[in-house]
Amino acid sequence: MSRAHRPPSDIERRQFDLIVIGGGINGVAIARDAAMRGLDVVLLDQSDIGSGTTSWSTRLIHGGLRYLEHAEIKLVRESLRERERLLRNAPHLVRPLPLAIPVYRGARRGPLTIRAGMVLYDFLSFDKSLPRHRMLSRLDALNRFPGLKPDGLQAAAVYYDAQATFAERLAIENALSARAHGAVLLIYTRVDRICAEGAVVTGVEATDVLTGDRLELRGRIVVNAAGPWVDSVLAGAPVPTKRMIGGTKGSHLVVPSFPGAPQDAIYFEAQSDGRPVFIIPWNGAYLIGSTDIRVNGDPGAVQADDNEINYLLSEANAIIPGAGLSTDDIWYVYCGVRPLPYQPSGAEGAITRRHLVHDHAPQLRGLFSIIGGKLTTHRSLAEEAVNIVCDRLGKQARCPTAHAPLPGYAGISLEPFRRTLQQETGLSETQASRLVSIYGERAREVIAYGKDAPELLQPIAPQTDVIGAEIVHAVQREFAETLGDILMRRTMASLAPDMAIGVDEAAAAIAGRSLGWSEERVRKEVADYRASLRRFRPKALAEATTPAS
Repeated sequence: MSRAHRPPSDIERRQFDLIVIGGGINGVAIARDAAMRGLDVVLLDQSDIGSGTTSWSTRLIHGGLRYLEHAEIKLVRESLRERERLLRNAPHLVRPLPLAIPVYRGARRGPLTIRAGMVLYDFLSFDKSLPRHRMLSRLDALNRFPGLKPDGLQAAAVYYDAQATFAERLAIENALSARAHGAVLLIYTRVDRICAEGAVVTGVEATDVLTGDRLELRGRIVVNAAGPWVDSVLAGAPVPTKRMIGGTKGSHLVVPSFPGAPQDAIYFEAQSDGRPVFIIPWNGAYLIGSTDIRVNGDPGAVQADDNEINYLLSEANAIIPGAGLSTDDIWYVYCGVRPLPYQPSGAEGAITRRHLVHDHAPQLRGLFSIIGGKLTTHRSLAEEAVNIVCDRLGKQARCPTAHAPLPGYAGISLEPFRRTLQQETGLSETQASRLVSIYGERAREVIAYGKDAPELLQPIAPQTDVIGAEIVHAVQREFAETLGDILMRRTMASLAPDMAIGVDEAAAAIAGRSLGWSEERVRKEVADYRASLRRFRPKALAEATTPAS
């Protein structure tokens, strides 16, 4: 299989300052920070950017209200500070989200506890732009959320966090920024071995999984940011290491609006076991999640099981009695593995969400592994990691990312930009809004492909607002290699109710022309894409005929 984007011809002759393993949100943030400080950086991932845990989170940018119960004050403050920075540096991707916590008689957290937590949360976010919390009486809570179970309801707290509707795009934009500052990105490149001379790490050996080509890369520092695959990477180290990751699985349901569906997100205590559950308006649908279950084995193969699905449906129906949700209502399910520190016993919810930059010296000098971390704090984690790298390299370079917008935002107001885009292109308001919510101001790069080919500004299929120009842009400007990359992490078409089944064939035809795929390759890409969807149990897949490869 040929590649759309080939490694630089001199890559094996270069001595990189930093090799980053893992293209999830933490890995790309580290590569971006390091490249912006002038380091020579290469990043490798065995799959696509953001295709692991990053894609399958609850998509919240939040301070972690429940971390207060575990006295993780520093983590909450860090998270709230980073939430504010993301609202400022990436407003096209991260937007305010109101949440409500209903308080019921007999719950572990009563009204006074909730109010105290809210006051502390507000105090720790003293530099925020979001509104402060409000406590609602029982009557006010039912007026605002009429679907809530009224029995035993005492009050509700309403507060603000934020949502990254398309968390995948946060990873893509970090990667784009890293590349713009000189980083080399090698996706679909699996690290097989960490190389060392004595106790000093010298680089990695890797395989291009699309072509089978072998690479040997030299680097002064290696950062293992492979998320739940950290231990798999360390299995290729010359010195045995202890287990570092004890991942937990978080599963989510995606459902259409339902009777009693809340206008804002609801964060509540599960009736059966007391763990926190969210019901969140998201991308024209609702997310219900998540679970928190220890897992072993391949993180890329995890699936939501029937027990998890029934648990989430039951809890949603308990808090909103009129919902009447059943498995027939589910559009699809998804789950990911949180790369938490290994802790063989104890409650999963009590495992810290703090990150750790683990130094493998003295056994292996120059090797660091990232343990834990969450979507909200990816930038601050990267700053900490690159500070350590610069210290080891003897380089003086301050972190520039706290005030550096991501590539899709250049400081202008997004709504006037959307109106201008609509006027200039003839796109509908819905189409223009969608482009801005995915690409921000880089939407101009997308529509530029329609200058000489106006047909590229048309939707590629009747059931989607994705336009042809996005497919070409994904390949030519956003280093997509496969149809799955295009649909799942560039155009976000896969997050529609039908997971782009039907749209995939039109997208593959356009991508094929852009990449020079044969008809056989186009069919295979569609077949491979649909096969990859089985783990999400999409309703639409059962109703479609998978094309023969």
